[in-house]
Amino acid sequence: MQVSRIRALRGPNLWSRHTSIEAVVTCNEAEQDIARLKNFETHLRALFPEIALLQLAGHSETVPLAHVLELAALGLQAQAGCPVTFSRTTATQEPGVYQVVVEYSEESVGRRAFALAQQLCQAALTNAPFDVTAALSELRELDEDERLGPSTGAIVQAAAARHIPFRRLTRGSLVQFGWGSKQRRIQAAETDRSSAIAESIAQDKELTKKLLSAAGVPVPNGRTVTDADDAWAAMSEINAPVVVKPADGNQGKGVTVNIASREGLELAYAAARKISAEVLVERFIPGNDFRLLVVGNRLVAAARRDPPLVIGDGVHSVRDLVARVNRDPRRGEGHATSLTKIRFDEIALASLATQELNADSVPGKGARVQLRNNANLSTGGSATDVTDNVHPELAASAVAAAQMIGLDVCGIDVQCDNVHQSLQQQGGAIIEVNAAPGLRMHLQPSYGKGRAVGEAIISTLFNTNDNGRIPLLTVAGTNGKTTTVRLIAHILSTNNLRVGMTNSDGVYIAGKRIDTGDCSGPKSARNVLLHPDVDAAVLETARGGILREGLAFDVCDVAVVTNIGIGDHLGLSYISTVEDLAVVKQVVVQNVAPHGTAVLNAADSMCVQMAEVCPGNVTFFAMDSQHPVIAMHRAQGRRVVFVDDKHIVAVHKTEQYRFPLAAIPLSRNGSIGFQIENAMAAIAAVWALNVDWQIISSALATFINDAKTAPGRFNFFDYQGASVIADYAHNPDAMLALVPAIESITANKRVLVISGAGDRRDIDIIGQTEILGNVFDEIILYQDQCQRGRKDGEVLALLRQGLQNAKRVRYVEEITGEFLAIDQGLSRLQAGDMCLILIDQIDAALAHIAQRVAAS
Repeated sequence: MQVSRIRALRGPNLWSRHTSIEAVVTCNEAEQDIARLKNFETHLRALFPEIALLQLAGHSETVPLAHVLELAALGLQAQAGCPVTFSRTTATQEPGVYQVVVEYSEESVGRRAFALAQQLCQAALTNAPFDVTAALSELRELDEDERLGPSTGAIVQAAAARHIPFRRLTRGSLVQFGWGSKQRRIQAAETDRSSAIAESIAQDKELTKKLLSAAGVPVPNGRTVTDADDAWAAMSEINAPVVVKPADGNQGKGVTVNIASREGLELAYAAARKISAEVLVERFIPGNDFRLLVVGNRLVAAARRDPPLVIGDGVHSVRDLVARVNRDPRRGEGHATSLTKIRFDEIALASLATQELNADSVPGKGARVQLRNNANLSTGGSATDVTDNVHPELAASAVAAAQMIGLDVCGIDVQCDNVHQSLQQQGGAIIEVNAAPGLRMHLQPSYGKGRAVGEAIISTLFNTNDNGRIPLLTVAGTNGKTTTVRLIAHILSTNNLRVGMTNSDGVYIAGKRIDTGDCSGPKSARNVLLHPDVDAAVLETARGGILREGLAFDVCDVAVVTNIGIGDHLGLSYISTVEDLAVVKQVVVQNVAPHGTAVLNAADSMCVQMAEVCPGNVTFFAMDSQHPVIAMHRAQGRRVVFVDDKHIVAVHKTEQYRFPLAAIPLSRNGSIGFQIENAMAAIAAVWALNVDWQIISSALATFINDAKTAPGRFNFFDYQGASVIADYAHNPDAMLALVPAIESITANKRVLVISGAGDRRDIDIIGQTEILGNVFDEIILYQDQCQRGRKDGEVLALLRQGLQNAKRVRYVEEITGEFLAIDQGLSRLQAGDMCLILIDQIDAALAHIAQRVAAS
């Protein structure tokens, strides 16, 4: 078994809406049916008993080894605790070659699980050992390293519950919510409203105390110290038990509380000094340790934190008791689990010494042995939810503290006897104010009810009816995509929206091109959705990007499919027929939002079939107002767009709006059929967004289809009295659409300059000149800059083959080089002639033509 290609499908894709690993797997003849592999399943189940059934009950078809690989990759992830359920194996047209798809929750985990599944299958084939325990442990550790921590994860889950799109920007906890101009960002429990100044203040514990005191919030007295002797002097000034902590620490690191002796003070100072150059000594406030979480202007959660401790049983030593507690599956390293393992370090030993114990002491049965004075969860403490018991004045003090520091999400550490009274009533105090507070103790307290703190943070970022989404329109199809995208973008820009647009020419933000080349894939689409100056996104979605990586979005408001035709990269990536291609293109329709709309070509039967998989509404368009699909859809009271009496007509029940073709320059007074179709698709798309009819009409009238507005899309030039048209048509269906447009232009002689893309099938390259050979008098065949895997002269030979039965052609010439071919075509023109130039290097070729026109 060989795996020749592995891809990560990071969005909705051909197979499912799940993020997935897709691999091409080749099996030899024996591996195409595991029944031929002696004792294979027996060996496999001995190595991995939890693997799913290799064949469901009632099924008799053969099971290839590729299918076992699929189940192993999914099963290993599931057993490691990953929330995955989807997988699939599909045979290709090539014997023994399969496409295997397996869902993942973290890409690196999915890739590693796939590699381990290969090792498992190989071990079962050869009856070799395979350590499944080690494999699962590796996957768990990798998953813990890669997945979001509990704080960030809770916020992301809250966003997902409100259908707010999110994107992880780093391997850490930096996450974007929403798209374009509606985006917001967080990093752990910090938001983009958390200022650097407020965070700096919170880290400076002495400054924090001064500001809180100025706000009338109780704080313990104390000061920073320079060395251990100065710490003793400060403790003497306070004349009471003290707390020693780093002046700019966090998570309880280096904090020691309730110190009453110089020896304990020196140990505590040394521990704090390891964390920070500045150490703070302040009065110890007796009572319990509480964490109050303030979000915005309200208290949303409160928890009592208890120091780590063990209960003696009269048999085991303290060291053994700690080890037993740490075996609790809820305890782990770091912050991934609800509890953290108790640290058995010098601070724990110092705490034991104050209780006249050491690591090997055996506490009596029921004796409570405290391992630390501070109660931070990160050092092994536990939490009990007390949110419902907080006194209003105590909550007000917490909110006042957060606002005085300037933090929108703030963890307030309070020391007091209880939360039933105000701080003033019981002599309590606010000890610290924390930026980016951990949410774990509120989400999964050791005792009590978990609180919806993720939802509280999301509610401060987005209003109740705001899901962070901007209008998102996507356009797919064989021909007309780029022009349709550009026209939609123009209409939305006329509606005063800043439009982010991707197409085969580049990426545009508010009319400015920020990237060049073919940008019709998911990477460019994601870049548009990341851009803060985008109010609406219009995305050309090509077949290649869907197959390579899936969609860049979860759902769209409008999905347009212009048409499905032959010659669009058929034969690549196991897409061999037009029917296969339609399945790929309909992915955009399958992922229309329930409130959204699919705009489909009623004259294309494959587009019509896509209506069945659309979760939202459907608008059909067609040139023929009497087309059966148009007539039926209209009779059902649904939206349709068609041509009638030299007008594009949009109809829904009794609503009707008419656009005269004469007022749509793109159509050249209604003479270019494929441009009329593009205009209808664009009208239907913006109609779905409820754009005002007058704005649509105005935008149609001002959209000029020149080399600047729509490069390579039937661009007209006047060259010495001859008509020159530059177009990027590159498949047989596009040629068929060009024929009536060319025939509508009066000309004494027609000249064609044409090449062919080497990555198309032979039949498609031949078909281009078969179609155009009967329309033109003279043809210049050129070999372009990149042959895309073909040998020199091979494409030219195929183009010439297509001219074998051409009846009209009187002159054929072959030239190497696009610009030389353009020059030769232009040199054969006289006033009243017409030349169609099918360009390859769009920008460079158009610039060359413009230069020749200007010089003529």
